[in-house]
Amino acid sequence: FLSGLRWHLIIAATVFGAIGMFGLYAFGLRDYQRQRILSFLNPDLDPMGAGYHTLQSRIAIGSGGLRGKGLGEGTQTRLEFLPEEQTDFIFTVIGEELGLVGGVAVLALVAAILFMGMMIAVRSRSQFGRLAAMGVMTTFAFYVFINTAMVMGLAPVVGVPLPLVSYGGSVMLAVMTSFALVLSIHVNRDVDTAKGRGFFSRRN
Repeated sequence: FLSGLRWHLIIAATVFGAIGMFGLYAFGLRDYQRQRILSFLNPDLDPMGAGYHTLQSRIAIGSGGLRGKGLGEGTQTRLEFLPEEQTDFIFTVIGEELGLVGGVAVLALVAAILFMGMMIAVRSRSQFGRLAAMGVMTTFAFYVFINTAMVMGLAPVVGVPLPLVSYGGSVMLAVMTSFALVLSIHVNRDVDTAKGRGFFSRRN
């Protein structure tokens, strides 16, 4: 889409992709993978098994209320009901200990990073710079969306960390390297290496 791919190709790919997903679910997934999807749709089907993570995460976020229980005071976390609280479910800890206010504050900071990255993409005169910067920021946005939706029960539980927040060196290294690329594009924003007809192409 960003590079100017024609709409009929995008729509066709979407339709075939949806058909392929049904085929993958029916023939390509293992039983435990199907169970993850079913537990996402109804975690009460297996509250002590596949649905455990989602239910405990919902309990923790709901118990945080508006302002949370205070740093280090989350019962779901301290009593170890919440699994992987330092990585995949770190946003749940934020919701329980800092409440709705803390969760919204974190998402607002993420939105600010996304906005600045997209502005860098739009202002770049290089077609490569626009696509690379927007690609990095889109990937960052998907990571945040999948992680936060997962812990709130809006998406299946998968091993996706929350960038810049979750514990772990590899994801931090990958994210900061990607941001370095975006900052390099910003520094060289006036260098017009190629002209294209994509969504963010500028007319001379």
